[in-house]
Amino acid sequence: MNKSILTKREKEVFELLIKNKSTKEIADNLKISEKTVRNHISNTMQKLGVKGRAGAVVELLKLGEISL
Repeated sequence: MNKSILTKREKEVFELLIKNKSTKEIADNLKISEKTVRNHISNTMQKLGVKGRAGAVVELLKLGEISL
């Protein structure tokens, strides 16, 4: 089985992000702070070596980490 590069929480954040949820909506949905949501997004972008949320989404889709 392929080990995900994302933590469970990072994956949850991006699954909500691709559903066009705002940082606040994601935070409310996952019962975490908006800062924590931004940290998860930043950490993921760093792991992938991309700039911006859109770049991260594209890479995660290519890697099969998330799906539309």
